Amino acid sequence: MTFNEAKKEVELLTVQLNEHIYRYYVEDAPVISDYEYDMLMRRLASLEEEYPELRSPVSPTQRVGGSVAESFESFHHEVPLLSLQDAFSYDELVAFDERVKKICPNAQYVVELKIDGLSVALTYEKGVFVRGATRGDGQTGEDVTENLKTIGSIPMILTEPLDIVVRGEVFMPQKSFAYLNEQNEQAGKKLFANPRNAAAGSLRQLDSKITAERRLDIFIFNIQKASGDIPGSHAEGLTYLKKLGFKVSPYYNCFADITEAFAEVERFNAIRDELGFDIDGAVLKVDSLSHRTLLGETIKVPKWAIAYKYPPEQKETLLKDIVIQVGRTGVLTPNAELEPVRLAGTTVSRATLHNQNYIRDLDIRIGDTVMVQKAGDIIPEVVRVVLSKRAKTSEPYTMPDVCPVCGGSLMADESGIALRCVNEECSAKIQRRFEHFVSKAALDVEGLGPAIIEQLLDKGLIERVDDLYRLKKEQLLQLEGFGDKSAENLLSALEHSKEAPLDRVIYALGIRNIGAKAAKILADHFGTMEQLMDASADEISGLYDFGDTMAENVIDFFAREENRFLIQRLCDLGFKMAYEKEAVSDSLAGKTFVLSGGLVTMSRDEATAAIEKLGGKVSGSVSKKTSYLVLGDKPGSKLVKAQGLGIPVIEEEDFLKMIQADGAE
Repeated sequence: MTFNEAKKEVELLTVQLNEHIYRYYVEDAPVISDYEYDMLMRRLASLEEEYPELRSPVSPTQRVGGSVAESFESFHHEVPLLSLQDAFSYDELVAFDERVKKICPNAQYVVELKIDGLSVALTYEKGVFVRGATRGDGQTGEDVTENLKTIGSIPMILTEPLDIVVRGEVFMPQKSFAYLNEQNEQAGKKLFANPRNAAAGSLRQLDSKITAERRLDIFIFNIQKASGDIPGSHAEGLTYLKKLGFKVSPYYNCFADITEAFAEVERFNAIRDELGFDIDGAVLKVDSLSHRTLLGETIKVPKWAIAYKYPPEQKETLLKDIVIQVGRTGVLTPNAELEPVRLAGTTVSRATLHNQNYIRDLDIRIGDTVMVQKAGDIIPEVVRVVLSKRAKTSEPYTMPDVCPVCGGSLMADESGIALRCVNEECSAKIQRRFEHFVSKAALDVEGLGPAIIEQLLDKGLIERVDDLYRLKKEQLLQLEGFGDKSAENLLSALEHSKEAPLDRVIYALGIRNIGAKAAKILADHFGTMEQLMDASADEISGLYDFGDTMAENVIDFFAREENRFLIQRLCDLGFKMAYEKEAVSDSLAGKTFVLSGGLVTMSRDEATAAIEKLGGKVSGSVSKKTSYLVLGDKPGSKLVKAQGLGIPVIEEEDFLKMIQADGAE
């Protein structure tokens, strides 16, 4: 075959494969078998192997991923990717409508699904996909081009050779999510809480091959900018996007009346279980682009759009049993065993019942029909009993008199609400301590899940947490599901965990009432484990956000000889036990911030990290010591209290200026 013949065949195969990719991923209507598709792809790959100069960056063969990045480069959005104002009631939509109609009396609204994913911008030059970036803070995101190429519904070449930037929402279909969690469970890895978290984690993989395996999808919903003429309305724009080869939301309709628009919002809520992907609301957008120009936007949100957020999804199901879980500190937590029910993107079969008071207050009984929801769309919980469906023979539930695992004595904690097993040799407490020690927030030992820890304990291979670091490959090969590679990976993960900074080690030790934030404060102040172990109660209780009880718990922990021996054994195994502080500015030293409501440009964790990097502190509650209340969306009672105490209240825009290295007062 000559070069020119190969060139013509590569061009033909590229056109054919792109057409089949579009039919499969966008139209969901393939016209050839998977085998035929694979043969075409294999032929193209073979020609590109023989003639590397014919391999294009947007070739269909490049969708499988494989490049590994060291990090993601920043990308500045020429047209900002704004957030949306939220609404939670019909009255709020009416108020939005009144504001719009005051300026644009003839305005109409396009109602679309609010996809529960993460926003990205795609850039095309002369119709060819050249770059894709995450939303980030709306102004600056991360360049994730190689990962976006692995999403089949993103066209590499458009039907018209124009320059265009579009915005879309990357999501993980429910089938892909179920498959991913099934694979993680089999591998002993942590399960994703919901499809949105899974999509976000998948799109930010440094290895694009992993992203390709996650089977992500996307809906394009906006033209950010384009060369030449663009349609004058949003609805026409969506039709134009489809013509260019993009996958757009399957449901969008136009309404002049806000009541009719709200009926569409409610219809979407009624069909959300049938969609195959998660939504968390509906979006109302003014259709006319000229009307949008008149309405304008704030630094945070456009004035021509609003997102109606659905309340937490609730489902009815049967509470089959109440099972008691014993935690690492011995606290007994009742959990409901449920008839499996689909809820907020996952199948739920267990839900927390919190404590004995919660069961008593709701009068929850085994055999009840209950309503369940996900708190924060993550943790399933029982919210009420459907009393009309209660059996006449049901009896009130009572907590056990002894530990259900070891039969040991129980003692009420200081609050009188929680029951605690006092037996230090309780097998459940021992197992939970191991799980905590290797958890993500602690030493983050990937691949060492509860099932593997249980096997290690059952076989007598571990008794204390430091025994994990003496495991041999031949011992791991005794465990179910382990081969050479998985054993080597686990040993490597354990070795890597020895590099964990001091705050993670402190948290991993499981000192009562010392969470990740408190552990960071201790590490930051004392610098080494040795100095922390020698600290006095007064010195610890004087730290920010610490009190006498927390200080006593730290002192009591290190007063026990077995814990000091554990620290020494970990040091002997190669743990660093030191804390290297970041080089930070002290421009916010002495200032305490309270974050109220949701921020648009960053998460709470990111805002907290920015404040601490500049020497400031973050508190969860308003007091006379508070320097500033940062006002986010729906601030609630914190705003009222701050105003009552005369605490300065600052908008997010002012807060962003303040945390710039040279902009703090």
